[in-house]
Amino acid sequence: MPQLTISITGMTCDHCAQSVQNALNGLKGVKASVSLENKLATIEAESGVNNAQLLKEIKRLGYNAVLQSISGQVTASDNGLHIAIVGTGSAAFAAAIKAVEQGATVTIIEGANNIGGTCVNIGCVPSKILIRGAYIAHLQGHHTFNGLALNTPKIDRKAMLKQQQLQVEKLRYVKYESIIENNPGINLLRGMARFKDASTLVVTSKEGNKTQIKADRILLAVGASPSIPVIDGLKETPYWTSTEALVAETVPNHLIVLGASVVALELAQAFRHMGAEVTIVARSSLLSREDPEVGKGLLQIFKDEGIKVLLNSSVDGVEYTDKKFILQTSNGEIKGDKLLLATGRVANTAALDLEKAGVKTSKRGGIIIDSHMRTNIENIYAAGDCTNQPQFVYVAAAAGTRAARNMMGDNVSIDLSVMPAVVFTIPQVASVGLTEQQAKEQKLDIDSRILKLENVPRALANFDTRGFIKLVAEKNTGRIVGCQLLAHEGGEIIQTAALAIRARMTVTDLADQLFPYLTMVEGLKLTAQTFNKDVKQLSCCAG
Repeated sequence: MPQLTISITGMTCDHCAQSVQNALNGLKGVKASVSLENKLATIEAESGVNNAQLLKEIKRLGYNAVLQSISGQVTASDNGLHIAIVGTGSAAFAAAIKAVEQGATVTIIEGANNIGGTCVNIGCVPSKILIRGAYIAHLQGHHTFNGLALNTPKIDRKAMLKQQQLQVEKLRYVKYESIIENNPGINLLRGMARFKDASTLVVTSKEGNKTQIKADRILLAVGASPSIPVIDGLKETPYWTSTEALVAETVPNHLIVLGASVVALELAQAFRHMGAEVTIVARSSLLSREDPEVGKGLLQIFKDEGIKVLLNSSVDGVEYTDKKFILQTSNGEIKGDKLLLATGRVANTAALDLEKAGVKTSKRGGIIIDSHMRTNIENIYAAGDCTNQPQFVYVAAAAGTRAARNMMGDNVSIDLSVMPAVVFTIPQVASVGLTEQQAKEQKLDIDSRILKLENVPRALANFDTRGFIKLVAEKNTGRIVGCQLLAHEGGEIIQTAALAIRARMTVTDLADQLFPYLTMVEGLKLTAQTFNKDVKQLSCCAG
């Protein structure tokens, strides 16, 4: 007989606890004991009892209830499919919510201390707060407006961190924890999951208790972690990954950053904006997967801000002596007091025993799925950063929703052909659709235009014309197939380009649209106009 433990909040007296206990014992097949002191319900339930029914009964009395642990075996309920989801990030929660909406009972499994996955805890949310705060500090000493005195800000990193983490906790509760509290169809089970066979998971709690979960469908949404390169001496050093960098209580004097992609560049610039000396060691160029113009433009901006960038560089060895990192590189020796590794991420699949279920993975451990989020095993699906899909939180959430629909009998796919992406440097890098090179590889006959921001009135009004907007279009039809840009508010601009591509608009269509003045997004209209005219000869907001 399965035994369950449910935490209960809101009870204030013995009468409260007794009321809950009586209500639970009134359910068929349930034997419950409720402790006011521990705020726990300990329950023995027959195998046919639906966990969601237990939670709903407690919540009916006005208390919050969360499933904490199960011992024994969990099977499908009588009210529809039982779906087990490993992970509690965006993909997992999107899937859980949709599956419950369509009649399933969901057991969601998490082995970490906090639910919510990477984005809210150690990724998107804290990094964007850090970047914003660092930029405000930078502006105080580097803006270009007359009459406003420049000053060197006094940075209290501990105070910044406290505010950052309070916001993280708030969003984690609102977007994740409260959903479990208020959705009786979602049961949280704490522990690390591994496969016993293709339809059975064994979940081991921190205390060593094992719970067997047998599910009709299983979704793997376990995310990814920083990839650590193999470098002589590195393991013996107290290096940072993005996780440690985001909760650092001090600003280092000299930060060395290994990597030249999104995380590396965002954090490198943020720490520079807070006053650190920064050296970036790049294996090739900056943002090498983007249009080459993007990397070149960002490189110049970084150099102007005092960031040292070593391109086409390798690291042969790392030492840590007298609280200093010493790196031997192909461009000489580098010394710094902190080292940040931002050289990519790897799927968190090693502990799942995927071979027992027969699930296929890539050489780097990513779960291979199709456009319907199906693995090679019929009842097992996957979504998010642990798969071969692009590692963006909005892709993960969209994939999770579609995975749930498909697990419930639907037949929907995810279309990634028009997928906007943003790098939150300052200015921001943003892209959607095809680059020139990608279009040529697809044998498209294309034309492109680059508009420097000195031609965008809003950039002139901001006294910051760093960057450009580029449009790629088919030569014979004018249909827009891609957009790349380096610009302030680039993340806001790119969605308009994405909609234009989705709507199969031509550069003439885009040039004829009404854009508000003065806005940065007006730069898209101006770039579209350059295909047919010289925008330098136009008056302001010329149609």
